[in-house]
Amino acid sequence: MRLHPLIRSSALVVAVMVALAGCGGGSEKDDTAVAFAKVSTKFGEISIPAEPKRVVALGWGDAETVLALGVEPVGASDWLAFGGEGVGPWATGRYKQAPQKIGTLEPEFEKIAALKPDLILDTKSSGDQTRYDTLKAIAPTVGVPTGGDAYKVSWEKQTELVAAALGRVDQGRQLIAATKAKVSQTVAQHPEFAGKTITLGSRTSEGYGAYVSGTGRVDFVQRLGFENNPKVEALATEGFAIKVSQEKLDLLDADLTVMAPIGVDAAKISDDPLFKAVPSVKAGHVVVFTDKTLSSAFATDSILSIGYALDKVVPLFAAALR
Repeated sequence: MRLHPLIRSSALVVAVMVALAGCGGGSEKDDTAVAFAKVSTKFGEISIPAEPKRVVALGWGDAETVLALGVEPVGASDWLAFGGEGVGPWATGRYKQAPQKIGTLEPEFEKIAALKPDLILDTKSSGDQTRYDTLKAIAPTVGVPTGGDAYKVSWEKQTELVAAALGRVDQGRQLIAATKAKVSQTVAQHPEFAGKTITLGSRTSEGYGAYVSGTGRVDFVQRLGFENNPKVEALATEGFAIKVSQEKLDLLDADLTVMAPIGVDAAKISDDPLFKAVPSVKAGHVVVFTDKTLSSAFATDSILSIGYALDKVVPLFAAALR
């Protein structure tokens, strides 16, 4: 589950920055000017000089968060390959004009600059310094918060960052409160989740993996009362997941095992004899997502996707635990 390099040489960064210089971008402003907003991030306090009108949303779930706050990004990254407007069904109908699609791990900086943004959002991202430095040469950029590297940013913190950058703090607080209330209601309806262990895994063309605490998927189930698989947590690194070899698939065993296919057919998981031998799977306490929309809602963990996941995904967990 290793992330690909975002930019492979400092020479490329220099070339990009030189090319962007003519676009008038950059976040360097007169310190004496009164900022419209200031946002604290891993990269320091970011000053936004005026109310943003042209927002580029690059981080995981950033576009949905912007839309929830009533602003339409002019450019956005489609992390889960939804196609169309680049957002899940829980966010459809919020664009009047579809955004320009921007790459995810390797965004096209020239394309971003051509959009002439006055704000770039990359709040749920790798936290890579070179990526940030290149983006801030185009426009003021709100990157990951302190401790938010490797996509380890909660939906709540993401909403706070985006709301602050857009000057819509009160609206952000209202959205957070409403979402928390829905989560609390769901928790009250499912006391059986409390204290149960859960494994959140995936299978890609490279093999199996399991997610660790601090990531959206795990945050989602922990809010419901689950405990992330302690055996997985014991192997956690700075990344958002660990690799699980075919010979050690028993590591996936928990009170509930939840698996998502990524770039492979779900049958690659459910028909795997070694996977079927995992105790929790053998006992039927397993969910293997076959519906990409459900898997994506669960994975996105944004201010807009959470309600959809609570309604559609939680019943699957409850059924599998019975």
